[in-house]
Amino acid sequence: MRCFPSILVRRRSASLVLLVLSVWRPPAPAAAADLKDRLEPLIERHRGKVAVAVRHLGSGESYTHRGDEPMPTASLIKVAVMIEAYRRSETGELDLNRTVTLRDEDKVQGSGILTPHFSAGTTLSVRDLVRLMIAWSDNTATNLVLDQVGLEAVNDGMQSLDCPNTRIHAKVFRGETSIDPERSKRFGLGSTTAGEMLSLLERLHGGEIVSKAASAAMLEHLAACQDRAKLPRDLPAGTKVAHKTGSVSAVRTDAGIVNSPSGPIAICVLTAENEDRRWTDENAAEKLCGAIGRSVYRHFNTIAVPAGDFKETLAVGDSGRLVEDLQRTLNARLQPSPELSIDGEFGPATRAAVVRFQESQELATSGSVGPETWSKLGPLVTSDPPVPDAEAANTQDFSTEPPDALTGPPFVTCEAWAILDGRGGEFLWGANETRPLDMASTTKIMTAWLVLELARRQPEVLDERLTFSQRADDTPGSTAGLRAGESVPVREVLYGLLLPSGNDAAVALAEHFGDRVHVGDTAGASGIGTEDAVEAPRPNGRQNPLPPLDERDRFVAAMNRAAGRLGLHETRFANPHGLTAKEHRASARDLARLAWTAMQNPLFCQYVGTRQRGAAVTGPTGYRRNVLWKNTNNLLPVEGYEGVKTGTTGAAGACLVSCGVRDNERLIVVVLGSSSSEARYVDSRNLYRWAWLQRTTGATDAD
Repeated sequence: MRCFPSILVRRRSASLVLLVLSVWRPPAPAAAADLKDRLEPLIERHRGKVAVAVRHLGSGESYTHRGDEPMPTASLIKVAVMIEAYRRSETGELDLNRTVTLRDEDKVQGSGILTPHFSAGTTLSVRDLVRLMIAWSDNTATNLVLDQVGLEAVNDGMQSLDCPNTRIHAKVFRGETSIDPERSKRFGLGSTTAGEMLSLLERLHGGEIVSKAASAAMLEHLAACQDRAKLPRDLPAGTKVAHKTGSVSAVRTDAGIVNSPSGPIAICVLTAENEDRRWTDENAAEKLCGAIGRSVYRHFNTIAVPAGDFKETLAVGDSGRLVEDLQRTLNARLQPSPELSIDGEFGPATRAAVVRFQESQELATSGSVGPETWSKLGPLVTSDPPVPDAEAANTQDFSTEPPDALTGPPFVTCEAWAILDGRGGEFLWGANETRPLDMASTTKIMTAWLVLELARRQPEVLDERLTFSQRADDTPGSTAGLRAGESVPVREVLYGLLLPSGNDAAVALAEHFGDRVHVGDTAGASGIGTEDAVEAPRPNGRQNPLPPLDERDRFVAAMNRAAGRLGLHETRFANPHGLTAKEHRASARDLARLAWTAMQNPLFCQYVGTRQRGAAVTGPTGYRRNVLWKNTNNLLPVEGYEGVKTGTTGAAGACLVSCGVRDNERLIVVVLGSSSSEARYVDSRNLYRWAWLQRTTGATDAD
């Protein structure tokens, strides 16, 4: 193995002052959910292969998913080319000020600006070519730099940095130059692993690649990257990101350092074999990169937006998701369509389209969007394809599959299961049924039931408008997709809680009802009630009130008191949504009992049996948009199943609480810790099939 000269310093330097990244690196704050629970739902939903590596460079907290698996890089491999250029500069083998003359035969297609905008005979320094290679991902500039450093030298350099999978195979769009045809066929231009790329970023930040000065210069190149469609797309405005991206048809990649208030965060996202291969800002892999960047940022940084701190009017210079929605809506409403780019930037083209719309509606042609214009625009178009009208979504007919056959043994992958009689609530059979386990989003059975028991006695609460807080919007994991400041009736929020399993909806409901369910609001058909808060004894024997709780905490306290009154002895709630938390546990038998209790409420049955629901949402400035929620319970399309709730986290595995009816008999089946999302349905259906057979033959145990 060839090693770089001693200028490739290996020493750690915590006090390095960089040109682009802040030197203030306090410990990252504790977060409500770990990175695994935040990121794995995003990764699992993506239709393609994904590798991720994350590390907070101050605290060291990290996460990897397929971190050691070689993946295609596309243009991300240009980071390795840059490193070799700076290594040769330090050894004196390459002068970065050396000028290179551009020839027509040097030009290649694809990304960059040299080929379409510069004439043959143009001279540029090697340093400028490196800047074009990183900032604009210029393919022609990349080949000119490779002419100076060599393909083999790049790979030898990565090998000496303990990054053997980080390799470039050929010049860009010059397949005949491949030095490894087999790897070219497998990976394309280059390969790496998420872990190796993260290591390079961390050492660049520490000033350990080539030298401190060279590392700082390379980070400055990365900070000039013009591609904002991936990691930076959903970060707060003004966030500095030093990064490099890559894109070919089935591959989207991004790796860089995000400069956040809590300190710098290194992130690498590699995707391949993507089903969505569109060259648009709505490409699923690019949106995944943005979602991962946003989730990681929010994990390490508290983002506080004061209540009511919303712009009343959108105008030139504004940016963000609402501007994207405006652009889609203008494209749909105006004929002919202005065909605005959905870039989230309110520029001259968007203003011109707004003026056209205002003229068509006989409004004042201000070019900005205030309440009158929002009203005339109608429901916003927020996705491609558009979300259907709420009424159309709610009246859609669904077909059903034939009922399950009654033959076959109950082969299951789950850690625990329980079966209850759905009529009388008696426990019938189980395995590990009293063992407390992580329960994921099956938690939301209790969240919904508390609200619906209140609504049983006070039906008017379902018509109250609930406004989502920033805390609700920031909740990670599965989501109802509502944004801070947007409002919707409580009856609709419950659909957002139970169908797509919205963690944000769980927090919003807990905040809204926390002060109304903490005393007596679980009394109802079940006869369950709660108690006033008690006083805790002080060390000297005197009584002292417990510290005040906010509405969310009061709601969680009510969940626990209700669990106690139900006799759910192996159940403890730490939050209203089910994200992994210490001591947030339930047994399969307890969850079956809870589900049986909840199913005594007719409204609960209606909600959990709904296949999809459309709702109209109102924004803080008066805009309107439609949302569509689909039930995550894949048993519902099969005749005889009536709900109840899915749940998935890394700690809990795949969970399902369900209710089935056959020949006028009803069963409640709970599976916890199944091996995969699909396995929980197979486990449940096998248990139903076996249980129906036991009922038919009169068996009384699970042996």
